[in-house]
Amino acid sequence: MGKDKVEIFDTTLRDGEQVPGCKLDTEQKLIIAERLDELGVDVIEAGFPISSPGDFKSVNEIAKLVKNARVCGLTRAVKKDIEVAAEAIKDARRPRIHTGIGTSESHIKYKFNSTQDKIIERAVEAVAYAKTFVEDVEFYAEDAGRTDNEFLARICEAAIKAGATVLNIPDTTGYCLPEEYGAKMKYLKENVKGIDKAILSCHCHNDLGLATANSIAGVINGARQIECTINGIGERAGNTSLEEVVMVMRQHPHLNLDTDINSRLLWDTSTMVSQKMGMPVQPNKAIVGSNAFAHSSGIHQDGVIKRRETYEIIDPKDVGVSESSIVLTARSGRAALAYRAKKVGYELTKLQLDTVYENFLKYADVKKEIVDEDIHEIVETSNIGMKSLA
Repeated sequence: MGKDKVEIFDTTLRDGEQVPGCKLDTEQKLIIAERLDELGVDVIEAGFPISSPGDFKSVNEIAKLVKNARVCGLTRAVKKDIEVAAEAIKDARRPRIHTGIGTSESHIKYKFNSTQDKIIERAVEAVAYAKTFVEDVEFYAEDAGRTDNEFLARICEAAIKAGATVLNIPDTTGYCLPEEYGAKMKYLKENVKGIDKAILSCHCHNDLGLATANSIAGVINGARQIECTINGIGERAGNTSLEEVVMVMRQHPHLNLDTDINSRLLWDTSTMVSQKMGMPVQPNKAIVGSNAFAHSSGIHQDGVIKRRETYEIIDPKDVGVSESSIVLTARSGRAALAYRAKKVGYELTKLQLDTVYENFLKYADVKKEIVDEDIHEIVETSNIGMKSLA
């Protein structure tokens, strides 16, 4: 059975750049945009053009540069926003305008001091106006995660009638549980007239650490676009992590879902974005953290050395990592020490290993991690009469 394609909408350059201290200049944005295009993302949300002259310029330059992906500009449901975005992306081969408005009771009452009917009117006007500039219009229902499903269905239906080609259902505050978010997508698939004319999109935030789980629940229940960022960077606790959702779908083929992402570029892209934004990746971050394929427990190391799959569900090469790391600490066993010693030129017999291991533990209890230089010293001070063959 053929797999359904899930489109990857990357918002690293828009939502990701909203992180304090992560501001990028135009040149940096162009470098990242070119890499995202090479990576295989379907849509690059290049920025929020009306927000500043600098952002307008960046979006405009990205629109000229990108060869394959759609280039998208964000707007509010405001005519001037839409006009400026249309101007910024006019040179894109495949332009998209992303417009919308808050739909939850909280947003309608406190943010807009409005009513549901007036919010629908504003949504329809915005989508219809955007449609006069581009064919591809995405509508976002901000705070959809906390929006009543019946009203959400009404406004989505109205947006489709006005010309929306994509419906973004954001869990803006990261509040939803996966079961709840998945049920919301299912409800829309079953209750919005004309839903076959639009793609449902997941845009989840990570306030409760559920962004990836919610996005996967969304596509299992009918969404066919995920909005995400490299390294999960973004507002507050971040956005859905691109590398995580891509590899979840790839590692679970029974879902019959996949993307066009070249996963072997994930590690390098993660490093690039981290360096350009000055935002370190936490070592235990899934897929791209420095410890994602590192093993320091003796039991784990023994298993991985014998057969990688005993403790790794992903081949490191599939995400651009050359090999797993066997990290030597006081928790490491003889198998790991022998493995690392061989790497630096020592073929130890069992008796030699026993002697070296006792010496190794003395060093390991003092140092957090034993590096290659330490191994040479440990072997030489173990008095086994061996020189490195390396």
